[in-house]
Amino acid sequence: MTQPADSRRALSSLDVLNADLDCLPLLASALTAAERDWPVITLHPGSKRPAGHAERACPGTGRCARGHRTPEERATTDPELIHAAWAQRPYNVGIATGPAGLLVIDLDVCKPEEPKGAPDGATSLQALCERTGQVVPDTYRVRTARGGEHLYFTAPAGVRLRNSANRLGPHIDTRAWGGYVVALGSTTPDGTYEVAHEAPVAELPTWLTALLTEQDRPASVPVRVHDGTRAARVALERECAVIAAASEGGPNGRNNTLHRSACKVARFVAWGDIPRHVVEEAIQGAGEATGLPPAECRTTIRSALDWVIAHATPRETA
Repeated sequence: MTQPADSRRALSSLDVLNADLDCLPLLASALTAAERDWPVITLHPGSKRPAGHAERACPGTGRCARGHRTPEERATTDPELIHAAWAQRPYNVGIATGPAGLLVIDLDVCKPEEPKGAPDGATSLQALCERTGQVVPDTYRVRTARGGEHLYFTAPAGVRLRNSANRLGPHIDTRAWGGYVVALGSTTPDGTYEVAHEAPVAELPTWLTALLTEQDRPASVPVRVHDGTRAARVALERECAVIAAASEGGPNGRNNTLHRSACKVARFVAWGDIPRHVVEEAIQGAGEATGLPPAECRTTIRSALDWVIAHATPRETA
C-alpha cells in the first residue's frame, strides 16, 4: 500500500533511533528526490563512488543472480528501501539520471595543474551560448562540492540521451542514461552539495538536444597514439576500439572490457614501451565513449595498471 507523501517524507521516531544522526539529512535528501520520482542510489559516505561491488567483481548471487545489476538498475524510489539503506550508514545520495528522466549538465571547475586562464565549465557554456546565439533557460541548479554547478533539465521525450564528456565544451559533461549525479546534501572532502538556484526543472532546450545527438560517435572510436613503440601504440589503439564497441552488461560488458583491455596494455607500460599517462588518457576516452562515468573509468583503469605493473614478468627475448 502506498503511503501518503507527508508520511513518507516525515522521519519516524524509529528512524531516529535506528539511524546515526549523520544519516538523517542524507535520508531526507534521498526521500525528497524519490518524491520527485528521481530514483536514488547509495554512494560511499563522503565519496562520489557507488556503494556495492563493481561489475568485474560481481559474485553472480543475490540480486545479481541473473546477471550483474548496475547502480542504475538498482536505483529506487521505494521509501521503505531508502529508509532501510540510510538507517545503516550515512551514505551520500546519487540520482540515476536516466531513469529519473533527467539530463544534467555538469559545469566543472579547472584543476589546479591546468594553465592559468583555462576556461572552466561555466565559461565554456557562456561561450557556447554566444557562438550559437542561444540562452540556457532558468532551471534548478546545485552547487557541487568543488564549486562547479549541476544544471537539471527534463530529458526530451523519445530521445535516449547518454553521458557525454566535453562534447559541449571544455569542462562540460552531461549525465543521462548510464550515469548519475551526486544529490543535494551529500558531502565530500571538498565540501557539500548545496542548492545554487531553487527553480522548477526546465525542459532541455532543443538546440542543446541537437548538439548532443548530432553526429553520434561510431561504435569504434579511432585513436591515434604518437608516443611509445610501434607495438605498444598498435596494442593501445586496438584495445581502445574493443572498449568502445562493448555493450552494457554481462561478462563482456563495458566495465569488464575496460579492465581486461587496460590489463593487456599495462604490460607495455611495465616494460617501458609507452608512458603510463598516454595509456590512461586514451583508455579513459574510450571508456567514457561507451557511457561509463568518468570516475568509474579512472578507478578501473588505475586498478588494472597498478596490479599488472606490480606483477609484470620481464619481457621474453629470443
